Amino acid sequence: MKVPKKWEKGFTLIELLIVVAILGVLAAVVIPNVGRFIGRGETEAAAAELKNIQAAVMAMMTDNGLQTLPTPRSGSGNATKDMFNFPDTTIAANKIDPSTGTNMSSGNNAGWVLYQCDRDGSDGNNSTLVNYVAARYTKGTYYVDQFGTVTQNSTGY
Repeated sequence: MKVPKKWEKGFTLIELLIVVAILGVLAAVVIPNVGRFIGRGETEAAAAELKNIQAAVMAMMTDNGLQTLPTPRSGSGNATKDMFNFPDTTIAANKIDPSTGTNMSSGNNAGWVLYQCDRDGSDGNNSTLVNYVAARYTKGTYYVDQFGTVTQNSTGY
């Protein structure tokens, strides 16, 4: 085997072209699959969020003994991503303002809600505060019918 001289070090042009061709083929195979996986992940995340919100509404209705929601957020115009105001903001005396700790029993801020809900609403303190969802804001927007069926208006992804 011939020992290369000082000025003969490095790769040949053919070797470099082969490496570039191999990298091109790998990129052509990998990039479309990655895009498809990202899109599928967002769709699955939106579906999982909808199931979580639906389960939270059912738990809230069960805990509070509700068969129906008297005035739910219905129609796409009333859709929200703020669970502090979802699903029913008009029924009185069961919501505690987390910033002040006071009972909010009237106006736009009263109602059966999924985040920072005072289950019995009678005493105005935080002893009965319940979070049916982990976070106040969701990616998607939701509305609900009087029977507690949640519909996803937009996914937010």
